[in-house]
Amino acid sequence: MGIPVEQVEAWVKEGIVEWWGHCEDMLQVLSSANLVVLPSYREGLPKVLLEAAASARAIVATDVPGCREIVRHDTNGLLVPPRDATALARAVRTLLESPEQRERFGHAGRQIAVTEFAEKIVVEQTLDLYRELLGARWPRKEAERVLP
Repeated sequence: MGIPVEQVEAWVKEGIVEWWGHCEDMLQVLSSANLVVLPSYREGLPKVLLEAAASARAIVATDVPGCREIVRHDTNGLLVPPRDATALARAVRTLLESPEQRERFGHAGRQIAVTEFAEKIVVEQTLDLYRELLGARWPRKEAERVLP
């Protein structure tokens, strides 16, 4: 279920929605945003929230698996209950009205992105999991192999 394009276009004509359509340059998009909002019902770790955190943007997201892995309520963003439009609107308004809180959340999000989600960290965690699951079947480097 989504919002029909005709409805979005009507909101654009009314001046209550700014719609950019498809964008390739996420760095430019995020650098021009005051905050990032993702009202998701459930998904894996949303890449847009990782990008928002890495770009030092405050976040509003729903309190569901995936979103709550990157958004820490009252640390780098606000989490709201799923399917609660009133809570979502309230959280967005709170952050739009508080540039200081957006800046604080943005800095905290950047730290989370760098210390927990940097590529090197994620790759090492993934390899550690494979090593744990595969045990002796994990292919070791030649120098690590024990010959009989």
